[in-house]
This record gives sequence, structure tokens and C-alpha cells, in this order.
Amino acid sequence: MISRTTIDNVFETARVEEVIGDFVQLKKSGSNFKGLSPFSDERTPSFMVSPVKQIWKDFSSGKGGNVVAFLMEHEHFTYPEAIKYLAKRYGIEVEETEQTNEQKEQANERESLYLVSEFAKDYFHSTLLKTEQGKAIGLSYFKERGFTEETIKKFELGYSPDQWDSFTAHAIKKGYSLDYLEKTGLSIVKEEKQFDRFKGRVMFPILSMSGRTLGFGGRILSSEKKAAKYLNSPESDIYHKSKVLYGIFHAKQSIAKEDNCYLVEGYTDVIQFHQTGIQNVVSSSGTALTPEQIRLINRLTKNITVLFDGDAAGLRASLRGVDLILEQGMNVKICTFPEGEDPDSFARKNSLEELSSFLEENAQDFINFKASLLASEAKNDPVKKADTIRDMVVSISKIPDVIQREVYLQECSRIMDISEEVLFNTLAQLLQKDRKEAAKKPKETPQPFDVIPKEKTSVTKVDALYELERKIIELLLLYGNEEEEFEDLILETDEKGEIALKPEKVTSRVFEKIYLDLQDDEIEFANDGFKSVYYEIITTLNQEQEFQLNNFVNTLDAEKVSAVTDILMDEEKYTLHNWEGKEIYVKHKGMTIAQIVSETILNLRRHLVSQKINELSETIREQTSEQKENSLQDIVDYITLKKVLSEKLNRVL
Repeated sequence: MISRTTIDNVFETARVEEVIGDFVQLKKSGSNFKGLSPFSDERTPSFMVSPVKQIWKDFSSGKGGNVVAFLMEHEHFTYPEAIKYLAKRYGIEVEETEQTNEQKEQANERESLYLVSEFAKDYFHSTLLKTEQGKAIGLSYFKERGFTEETIKKFELGYSPDQWDSFTAHAIKKGYSLDYLEKTGLSIVKEEKQFDRFKGRVMFPILSMSGRTLGFGGRILSSEKKAAKYLNSPESDIYHKSKVLYGIFHAKQSIAKEDNCYLVEGYTDVIQFHQTGIQNVVSSSGTALTPEQIRLINRLTKNITVLFDGDAAGLRASLRGVDLILEQGMNVKICTFPEGEDPDSFARKNSLEELSSFLEENAQDFINFKASLLASEAKNDPVKKADTIRDMVVSISKIPDVIQREVYLQECSRIMDISEEVLFNTLAQLLQKDRKEAAKKPKETPQPFDVIPKEKTSVTKVDALYELERKIIELLLLYGNEEEEFEDLILETDEKGEIALKPEKVTSRVFEKIYLDLQDDEIEFANDGFKSVYYEIITTLNQEQEFQLNNFVNTLDAEKVSAVTDILMDEEKYTLHNWEGKEIYVKHKGMTIAQIVSETILNLRRHLVSQKINELSETIREQTSEQKENSLQDIVDYITLKKVLSEKLNRVL
């Protein structure tokens, strides 16, 4: 676990405008920077970065946060990966919190496996480009496949010499332990001998989502019959083939931006698509698709398009993977290439425009594709047709969304010319069977942060109240520590017995004024998110002499960071429209802080008084005569108070 000291050092050193500037072209805009959104296609800038607040906001997608949040959104890093990325960029040593000797050994071993794999990748790539054997055999093969030098370098393709221990001997000579070479599967050790697993193969490095080398795929070039055509690294502490997708590192940004992922079978399919210009593509590397691989895509998009070869044998068996995708709540389309073509060959023969058009025109919804495929097999055989329909309903039963299931059943009914009632009955039987099987399994204990849906939702949020609470958070964040002269309002009864608000001048810090006013009126935030942030701000302002906004933001979790950023960057959107250039001037809030604070609290009081009047009016019908008399008097008092507050607000406004 990364130490708190390291995390603090990273946040203190990292500059949000510098880090984001590596990924987005930013232009100065007043005290901020602006640029085109990296999360959507747009022609006018809607992406703002604030160096003063050390936060960013993308107004086109609604995303926002601090520097770590950007890396997690854009690069799809985990929190620790983002911290380590920033630490490396700014030369900060990463300290780990106290670990047991066993944990340290495990961490050191994993890191050693990564280092060995990284060394191997560089060795194979260098061998391909700089040795005679590498150029004559490996490079020639890749050139024959139509790969350019730029593509070869981008995917760091390599070559393992056709000698028994060329790589192993070189790695040991460079100081790498034979134990780690064996554990990564790069070397095979038998008795006193060791030799290279991938000898005489072209090499495809397999990277994690964050770009670390996990393992390799190697293709043999000789016509040796006993050797497998493709060979993958064996399972290790860092490489689990069921949890890895080839090309995910290079594809992740494009998948998120296009909101779709093309799924192919082989390494060269991925590379050829990239070279043609379609980058949102990954491969299961010849293994059967797994739930872990699907969840990896699910982090980036809800949409998958599965691409099949034109003459793919066992296409029906491949459709089992589609059911797995549906089970994960994702949307699936299927596209097959013309007979004799695969994604690699088709991309090589066609331009980007032709390939894009083909995919767009030929990608079918899974239900239509499965229906046409299975119906052609069934033909006029009633028994086979019944099996086909049952097969389709099984697929539909995997979909977790009830509405989606119903829509697909209606579509299935139309295509297969069978009544919806029969299909719904079949679906109900399948779901009931699944429920019985699930009931037999031991139930999991809910975790502390699991969301358990309520049967009924009785509380509805009021927009006006939401906006007022949001405004209070904004005032605390921007001006909480500033000292202002406020006009405090004391509730009094005059000589005629009428309620009035008597003004009294007091000097106070903004956060103290807000906190005491809310305490006096016993006001609690209705929005749980704002409530949580409110108490964190008040606690921080009470404990620290100088409130550093960017430091405070960096202590919050991802959900709160997003909410706070949304509030802090709200006014930056006006800069995007260049209002001053159109001679429209936005009044700065800093000129009338005390006035806005007082006005906001008065508005909140007036709103809550209105709510109280409505509540009393609702309950009065069911009361006794005596209770009604008391309630009516309360309503009269609240109406009088509301009138006084309104008059005061009119004067202020």
C-alpha cells in the first residue's frame, strides 16, 4: 500500500495543467486553460483546467476532478497506478506502508517478474530490428504481413533467435535471475539445462491496461509439424490469460471515445486494424472469451461488436461468448466478413473509409444474427426450429435488464413467427430454474458499502433546496476562511406585537457565520452528498489556519471530488463562451461575499418555512378541533415569518 507521505508529495508536486497538457492541447484562457474534450468528439472547446484550484472540468461529458481523477478517467488507471505514474513523472520515490516480510517478498517477486518481462520485450524488439537473423526472418515476416516500421515499433514486435538458449544466456549475463526467467515462462529449466521457450518465433508482447508487460505470444515461422503455430506465456503471478486482452493498452482511449469495442481473435487482426486507422479493437488471443475479459471492456464501454471470419469453423460454438457478454449487461453486435476473409486480410485490402463502412453496414444486432444463423440450420425441420427458438430464449434470459429482455423477446417473436406468450412462458421457466439454482448456493454477506435498493422511495428531492445547499457548499469552498462584516438578523416583536428582524453588524469568518446560522435554526442538509462534504469542509476550516482548496480536494474520495469539481468549475463555462468579447460582463462574486452569504441563508430559511407551512396544511385535516386550532396558529406565525423574510430579501436584492 502506498504511504500517505508519498500521496501527499505527489499531490503537492504534480501540476494538473502540466499532466493534462501531455494528453490534451491546452490554450490559455484568462487564469485558466481550455481545450477540446478528450472524452467526446467536438469542434469547440468545452474542457477547462484551473491551475489555481488544481482541478479540471469537461462540460461536454460532465466529468471532472483532480489530476489523479483525470488519469483514472483518461488512461483508465487504478488509483495506485495513477499515483505511481505521477511519482515517476515528477521523480518522487514511492514509499510503501509497513508490510510483513511475506508481503514484501511477494511484492518484490512480482516487481522482479515485471522487470524480467520488460527486459525480454526490449531484447526481442532489438533483435528484430538490429540483428541479421532478426531482419532476415522476423522483420521480413512482418513486412510480408503488410506492417509498417511505425506499426512494428508501436506494438514493440520482436523476434526470438532460433537458438536453444540465446535469450536465457543473455538475460543471465545481464544479471537477471534464472528463477524469475523460469517463473515468467521465458525460459524452461530441465535438470542442469535451460533453454528459450520461444526460440525461432516472432514475438507479440502482451501489455496490461496500464502498459506493463505481462507475457508474450510467439508465432513459429518454420514448418515444424510437432511445434504449435502459436505459443503463449504460461500462467504466472503477473500473467493470467483469462484476465488479459491483447491490444487493450493501445485501444483503451479509442474504445472510451468511440463508445464501442471491436473484438477479434488474433494478434495480427488487432495490429492490422490499428494500421488501417481503427484503434478501438482488442483480441482474446485465441482463448475462449471469459467474464473477466468482458469486465475489462465494460470499464471502457457498454458496447461490443464481435467480428468473425467469413469461413469460421464452429461459429455456433463461438456464439457462447455472446451469451457471456449479455450476462454482463452489455450490448452486443456481430459482424462476419466475406467468405475467405478475416479481419486482418480484409483490413489489409481496404481503406479506412471502406472498412468503416463495411463494419457499420454489416454489424447486426445479436438476435437478428443468431436467428438467421440458426434458422438456416433448422430450415423446414420443426424439431430443429423449436431448438433454435429455445436457444435464442436462453440467450435473452442472460440479459439482466427487464425492458431489454422484453424488447428482444418481441423481436424474436417477429423473426421466428411465434407468439410472444409462448416465448414469455419459456423465459419465465428458464428464469425460475436459474433462481432455484441460485437459491441452493450459499448467500454472500452484504459488504458495508453495498447498495441495497429500497422497496419504496418516499422522499423526493426538491430542486430549490438542492440548489441552495449546493450554493452553501460553493461559498464555503471559495470564501470559507475570509472575514467579512455581516448584517445579522435578530428576530424580535415590536411594540404592536408584530414580528420583525432587527439588523445587527457582526464581523465573522464566512464558514463560522454559515455554521452558526444553520445550527441556530437546527437545519440539516437534505442531500446526503452535500451533507458529507459540508461537515468535511467545516472540520477542515476549524482545524487549519490556512484553507488550501487544492489540498482539501485531494483528500476527498473520487465521488466527492467529482461533485466538488462540478461546483467549483461552474462559472468557468462562461469563459468558454467569451462573453466579455461580446461586451457581456459577469459580475464577480468576490465583490459581495457577505451579501451573497446572507441572501443564501435567508432564501434557505424562507424555503424551509414554506415547506413547514405545506406540511402543517397537509396534516391539519386529520386533527382534532383543539389540534387544528394550534396548527392554524402555527401556520399564521410561519406565514408572518415568511413575509418578513421575503421583505428582507427584496431589500437586499
